[in-house]
Amino acid sequence: MLSTMQTRRRYKKKANQFVIAVRLAVDTDGFTYKKWGATQSCKRGDWLVDNDGDIYTVDGETFTQTYQNLGDGKYVKTSPIWAEVASQSGSVKTKEGQSHYKQGDYLVYNNEDGTDAYCVSADKFELMYELDK
Repeated sequence: MLSTMQTRRRYKKKANQFVIAVRLAVDTDGFTYKKWGATQSCKRGDWLVDNDGDIYTVDGETFTQTYQNLGDGKYVKTSPIWAEVASQSGSVKTKEGQSHYKQGDYLVYNNEDGTDAYCVSADKFELMYELDK
């Protein structure tokens, strides 16, 4: 159950917060890995992302719709996200698996309707995002 301390608000990625990413465009069935307290999985066409040393995969369609290529393997998220602060610990289902969060972390959604969810610790979120006015 998702419970929040505040209402969901619209944010944008800070312009200086780019990632390094490579598309898994090889003949593969994908792979699984442990992250965010659960098993994650990816498939051909997904992206392997290095977000300032935090390594994870992003669904191929989501990445294509939300990131812009800056060149040299650098990408910046250009689409807005919606986020709220969790009032209690829990987990959220993502396209890659399940992610666990603690009270005070941010629950983040790529879509305004609350779909395509993930979670980010408060300190990382506040470093990467700002209110989209």
